Amino acid sequence: MLRLENITQTFFAGTANERVALRGVSLALEPGEFVTVIGSNGAGKSTLLNVAAGKLRPGTGTVTVDGTDVTALADHQRARDVARVFQDPMAGTAPDMTIEENLALAYERGRRRGLRRGVTAAKRELFARELATLELGLETRLKAKVGMLSGGQRQALSLLMATFSRPKILLLDEHTAALDPQRAELVARLTAEAVERHRLTTLMVTHNMEQALRLGTRLVMMHEGRIILDLDAATKATTTVADLLGEFEKIKGARLDDRTMLQ
Repeated sequence: MLRLENITQTFFAGTANERVALRGVSLALEPGEFVTVIGSNGAGKSTLLNVAAGKLRPGTGTVTVDGTDVTALADHQRARDVARVFQDPMAGTAPDMTIEENLALAYERGRRRGLRRGVTAAKRELFARELATLELGLETRLKAKVGMLSGGQRQALSLLMATFSRPKILLLDEHTAALDPQRAELVARLTAEAVERHRLTTLMVTHNMEQALRLGTRLVMMHEGRIILDLDAATKATTTVADLLGEFEKIKGARLDDRTMLQ
């Protein structure tokens, strides 16, 4: 479903500040697969996600979605097939618009029709049903401005908006990192439920190793622009945080701890 092949990315090439972010990374996600990506700061996780989203065009390599080469397409050109939830709860929604207006935009994703048809009674009923699945009471606040919501409520809404059009690919960019532990756990649970319910092919970047082990069907560890560990569902199910740290030390001959991973 999502295939990244031999992806390289270098920033400030040919200057004193040259930094190689990705070194020939290849990663393939099958339909419905939920892959979590961890790694130390600067490992290339966010760069890889930006390449998958179309925010960055790779130096070399190809990106395909459902068999179609999308390497040259920008993020807005992939919007119908690729949805993303950002770390910042403010990034995925329009604060001065109401909840139902935000959902209407998400509903029309990729259709290029915006809000010209307005929010019909049928759409409003659909939005209320979808919001009810969040169990946050937002289905009774359709007319409320999104800017009035808490960070957790807003991130839950961002997740719903991202999955509303049933994209082929869902990208999660440390989407619980800015939340307090209680809200982070809520959004993580909602994420797992949405991915399973809609069978979404999902790539999630996180600094939280416990979360990376608990969520998803596969775990990938990156370091210095390369994938150094790839665990399938069965192996991941019996792996602990201590095991991950030990694997990193064994593979790279370097020591890694929770603090490094959480930077």
